[in-house]
Amino acid sequence: MKGIILAGGTGSRLFPATFAVSKQLIPVYDKPMVYYPLSVLMLAGIRDIALISTPRDLPAFKALFGDGRELGLNFTYIEQPQPKGIAQAFILAQDFIAGDNVALILGDNIFYGSGLEEMLLRASALEEGAEIFASRVVNPAAYGVIGFDDKGKPTRITEKPSKPASPWAVTGLYFYDSQVSQIARGLKFSARGELEITDINNAYLEKGLMRVNFMERGIAWLDTGTHEDLIKASTFIESIEARQGIKTACLEAIAFEKGWIDRAALLKRAEGMKGTPYGDYLLNCDAEGLWK
Repeated sequence: MKGIILAGGTGSRLFPATFAVSKQLIPVYDKPMVYYPLSVLMLAGIRDIALISTPRDLPAFKALFGDGRELGLNFTYIEQPQPKGIAQAFILAQDFIAGDNVALILGDNIFYGSGLEEMLLRASALEEGAEIFASRVVNPAAYGVIGFDDKGKPTRITEKPSKPASPWAVTGLYFYDSQVSQIARGLKFSARGELEITDINNAYLEKGLMRVNFMERGIAWLDTGTHEDLIKASTFIESIEARQGIKTACLEAIAFEKGWIDRAALLKRAEGMKGTPYGDYLLNCDAEGLWK
């Protein structure tokens, strides 16, 4: 399975902070925002990753990740000249997908919690159809909302409904089979001028090929689209790390634990960040014998 991080758009809700820099490069506590969605794909066992962003911002992402080799990954970079909806990603990346199954995650989404990796690995093993992740929210009208029949079976997803059918919102993490680019090419633009991911999801639902993974208690989903959300996310990550003494979204640790890089490669990156909390965390873990 391949992975896509959609990190385009203008980040207008974060102006003026995003006048000159991608929203997904703004720090969430101690690391760039994009580290969090990338860590999710890595936990799912995905190594071939396309990052989609604007022509202005792609050079900065290339400077951050290069070809991905230092993390045991293989990066492809794709321009999105104009944002035309989440589903546009599958058209822009159709050559990258090249008939494989694919996972897409939005570049401003953060997931954390017990059992998350197991859920991701199950989803990445799909052979046919699609899998999405749903979270209970207090303001479902701001999201794509799942409706259910009287037996609890998902029937339809409605984008930003005025009267939500349930409190279950579709998160920014999606797994699809190789049909997804073809489905995306057949979409029509919505009233707001976008190719809607909701229309792709409903296409799979109508075929009976959609599985919904409900993120119950213990798994947190954070969106970082506003200044207030950024502060809340940073506070959440700081609290978790301070309490547990474990770095979240630590790419080097994930790559090492997956067997994609060796101890020497991990320590080389750690030495390059020595004197920072992130770099010293990796070095301290090595001193404790964790990287063997």
